[in-house]
Amino acid sequence: MAMAVEHLKLSTTTSTDNSGLLAVLNPAFEAKFDAKVDVIAVGTGKALKIGSNGDVDVVFVHAPAAELKYVESGDFIDRSAVMHNDFVVVGPEADPANIAKAENAAGAFIRIANAKTDFISRGDDSGTHKKEKALWDNAGLTPTGKWYVAAGQGMGAVLKIADEKQAYALADRGTQIAYAEKMNLKVLFEGDEVLFNPYHVMAVNPAKHGHAKYDLAKKYIDFVTGEEGQTIIKDFRLNGQQLFHPDAIK
Repeated sequence: MAMAVEHLKLSTTTSTDNSGLLAVLNPAFEAKFDAKVDVIAVGTGKALKIGSNGDVDVVFVHAPAAELKYVESGDFIDRSAVMHNDFVVVGPEADPANIAKAENAAGAFIRIANAKTDFISRGDDSGTHKKEKALWDNAGLTPTGKWYVAAGQGMGAVLKIADEKQAYALADRGTQIAYAEKMNLKVLFEGDEVLFNPYHVMAVNPAKHGHAKYDLAKKYIDFVTGEEGQTIIKDFRLNGQQLFHPDAIK
């Protein structure tokens, strides 16, 4: 009689999922360990909450400050760097707020607010939304008004809305590349070091959540941070472009 396949529950971000990376990374893990990864893709805030409730076994997200709070409270253990990319500001090719001329990210956001050109926010407490709020804060602004739209949706959905409205949005580069052929938005601002976007993986602490499958979670962490997983991440490309840069290969 064949043994039942063990299931690993993973909460992660819509940006990781929308990029297509997990569709390549997870099957390699599943084949190696005769397991099945059940993915719950939501905003990072929600992914962390699901993990802290003990409803998953492993969490794979991109909001370092928020992650560390949960690690400190004992919800997660074995937090490990996996990869990074960066955030970009996309918008219509005409660039009505002229953000391409901005010297830094704060300048780009000030131009958008001054021009009152439509900006679509994730509005969902995701890692991208947390970063966006920090960028407005850096610019000394609290965005309000009709031009500022909180969508409360994932990265792919927000890019579709921004494309329809020919509006600006903050996106992780992975999802931007994945959607580039499907929309008319262009990358108009990039390269400021504040746009750096690191991803970490963590196991749900079995000492706090007894039913968490720590052994399998540890195998997953070791896999994505090990040579095989890191090579998959390094080689993963869309339209010839690298979406993520591995951070765990020494």
